[in-house]
Amino acid sequence: MEKFENLEKNLKIFFKNKKLLIEAFCHRSFLNENPSFPYSSNERLEFLGDAVLGLITTEYLFKIFPEKPEGELTKIRASLVNSKILSEVAKKLGFEKFLLLSKGEQKSQGKARERILANTFESFLGALYLEFGLDFCKNFLEKNLLYLLPEILEKRMFEDPKTKFQELIQEKFKITPSYKVLEEFGPDHDKTFIVGLYLGENLIAKGKGSSKQEAEEEAAKKALEMEEKGLLNQIII
Repeated sequence: MEKFENLEKNLKIFFKNKKLLIEAFCHRSFLNENPSFPYSSNERLEFLGDAVLGLITTEYLFKIFPEKPEGELTKIRASLVNSKILSEVAKKLGFEKFLLLSKGEQKSQGKARERILANTFESFLGALYLEFGLDFCKNFLEKNLLYLLPEILEKRMFEDPKTKFQELIQEKFKITPSYKVLEEFGPDHDKTFIVGLYLGENLIAKGKGSSKQEAEEEAAKKALEMEEKGLLNQIII
């Protein structure tokens, strides 16, 4: 409990129900190794927090963008509450050192750790809702998440990278990008794909992911970075 008292001091948020706070950080893998631990995993709180997050962000976007259609609002919301953003916010809040994980999960990196942190952010939000109510959660999100919205809009992060790259390249070079699976490996339940992004016959970038779509998006992101640096002009010309 002393460990979580430090978290409360850091956040200046103090729970009467300490059980809620601890459970928000308790991954199910921890319980597998510690069956006598007197608390539940954070999965139920995550379920609740996901709904709270969706409601608050939806209402916020609905009010500040009265002219935007439903489809665009959905894209903006998705860019604001995706795993990458939520995990980065969780790191800034110092959540990582309070995670209760199995020894195996403690070593997790990359996408796996990103998902754990994002899920923990949602479970913490669920705990906040039960302890302090909806208005408190709104204030918490305005301070720690919603302030990112101007940057997301400026960088057009709500556009998926494949669409963004295709529109940019078609306008600038009159070329339509194409994608090709270069390699795939691993068992059927855990495959990894390597995809190449081509402009004409030129291989521009490669992406890696657990699905073809994820690999294509990573390749498009890399290609967008190349375009920002002016490198595509050299390749195409």
